[in-house]
Amino acid sequence: MTPDLHNPFKAALAARQPQIGLWLGLADSYAAELCAGAGFDWLLIDGEHAPNDVRSTLGILQALAAYPVSPVVRPPAGEIHLIKQYLDLGAQNLLIPMIDTAEQARAMVAATRYPPAGVRGVGSALARASRWNGIPDYLHRANDQICLLVQAETRLALENLDEILAVDGVDGVFIGPADLSASLGHLGNPGHPEVVAAIEGAMGKIVSAGKAAGILSADEKLSRRYLELGATFVAVGVDTTLLARGARALAGAFKDVKVAEAGGPY
Repeated sequence: MTPDLHNPFKAALAARQPQIGLWLGLADSYAAELCAGAGFDWLLIDGEHAPNDVRSTLGILQALAAYPVSPVVRPPAGEIHLIKQYLDLGAQNLLIPMIDTAEQARAMVAATRYPPAGVRGVGSALARASRWNGIPDYLHRANDQICLLVQAETRLALENLDEILAVDGVDGVFIGPADLSASLGHLGNPGHPEVVAAIEGAMGKIVSAGKAAGILSADEKLSRRYLELGATFVAVGVDTTLLARGARALAGAFKDVKVAEAGGPY
């Protein structure tokens, strides 16, 4: 059976249908598959802060393929050669960290498109994305199904947010609360009023521009608040945190050991 190129995650964001996700940081395909059956709309395969590389990302994409969940891949940086590799693996949804300017955003759009619309290298005969040239007319249809999400997570990014939002080909903007709080002078305190105000103001701009707004927060109250503000892709937890907290709680139920919980938004 020939795979369908249609990207349901991109379509859902365009229709402003909220998508609830989970962050995958364990860098393990077996753990990812376990989460794939939990009922989330999307799962983020993290290559920036988790120990994922191109090959481990491939294994996770293969594990998720059997489930009705959309994988989103975050490369370690917005580098053209890395984006080319992740696209050829079959990733259609990319979340690019640390985008501060419209110029950087335009470069990421170009990296995800085949010429003449962009600079993506043409190697579909070697690519899982095209099923090794098994998908008819892949080269002419792939561009339209790529979902490009960029992260605004610094003071500079917020200052340039209007220009970033005006870049054609950017489907959405993700607010990174941890890095943003640090950039605003409140390291480890994303709940600071200045940070909260900045996040809410940015979300208003993103939604008004007709783009998808996204964020990660393990605080249920905050996540629901962001959804009320119009965010359409919201990650509500992290697999590493779920495992760590569950393990500590279980040990604590049987042993007189107090383990301090780490701070932060996750």
